[in-house]
Amino acid sequence: MPLALLALAVGAFGIGTTEFVMMGLLPDVADDLHISIPTAGHLVSAYALGVVIGAPLLAAVTARMSRRTVLIGLMAVFVAGNALSAFAPGYESLLAARFLSGLPHGAFFGVGAVVATGMVAPERKARSVSLMFLGLTVANVAGVPVATLMGQHMGWRATFLGVSAIGLAAIAALALLIPRDHTHATAAGLRHELAALKSLPVWLALGTTVAGFGALFAAYSYVTPMLTDSAGFAPASVTLLLALFGVGATAGNLLGGRLADHAMRGTLFGGLAALGVVLALFPVLMRAEWSAALGVALLGMAAFVTGSPLQLMVMEKAAAAPSLASSANQAAFNLANAGGAWIGGLALAAGFGATSPALAGAVLAVLGLGVAGVAYGVDRRRAGAPAGRLVAAHVPETQEQVHR
Repeated sequence: MPLALLALAVGAFGIGTTEFVMMGLLPDVADDLHISIPTAGHLVSAYALGVVIGAPLLAAVTARMSRRTVLIGLMAVFVAGNALSAFAPGYESLLAARFLSGLPHGAFFGVGAVVATGMVAPERKARSVSLMFLGLTVANVAGVPVATLMGQHMGWRATFLGVSAIGLAAIAALALLIPRDHTHATAAGLRHELAALKSLPVWLALGTTVAGFGALFAAYSYVTPMLTDSAGFAPASVTLLLALFGVGATAGNLLGGRLADHAMRGTLFGGLAALGVVLALFPVLMRAEWSAALGVALLGMAAFVTGSPLQLMVMEKAAAAPSLASSANQAAFNLANAGGAWIGGLALAAGFGATSPALAGAVLAVLGLGVAGVAYGVDRRRAGAPAGRLVAAHVPETQEQVHR
């Protein structure tokens, strides 16, 4: 694997840290800015909104630029957004800064996935994507806990200055390690890029992402009350358990990348099925501390096994516009974040118990499996492939290559 993937992983580590650290800093931010915690929660939503809007928009407007230049520019916007967050004088300015911080998120992962797959042999494409996402999962193990502790002891503004420093390190790594070749953009215009997103297989792939990761966030958004109210953990133990989720996510991400290079759809189907089973077992797993800890790790592993195959599948289905499609998949991921949390909240509000969001997530996982099955059926009908063929498809490097 090329060393340049390390540069992408550093950028992903910074993005993952800033995305999730706000959840742990909400009480500190609310107290400092004299706002309520629910109002401070809008800072999380502002970031997610930035991702959803920025992912396809920035990927589209930079479609004809050098991808190396685009990646460096996106990280520059990321650094600016986090620096402005650190020096925001009030709530409104912090809200705007968080929105700005989210804008480059999806486009970075989208363009980065195209660059990563373009630097390796066809049989290693999924692994290259998983290594880029490694920065995101490791952020949940180390970046978020450390950044949260920094915010609690040095003030929340210090956290965002620290994240800005990570962004600067990522810019330096991108400039030094990303080769100038392998990063050419297609010559197609914006209209051609957008036209590539009109096909049904692309939307089915995006729908699988929304349903599959919606299943994760339906449960993960409310994992703290599950651990404290059902499993009996002290609140102080939750941070360590969330790091355990990150360990599971890291293992699942690496495993998914390796398996998807041999059987992309098989890995996707297996990951979604495993996620549904784990979520369905959550009411039982949360009855004891040891099984609850195991359940949290398995949740991260099962969910992130599907990350690389989903990203690669979307890129495959829109081969004429891989950067735009890959970025749109990141927007779908954040829609899953918001939608899954909303559905899990409905289950709680209906009085079905602390573990009911996990059962709602299990239903979403089954829905995702169904959408993936429909997508497979559509592909078979279009390509005439035999039923047993579940091998990974390769993303064409240029528009002239034939799309499977």
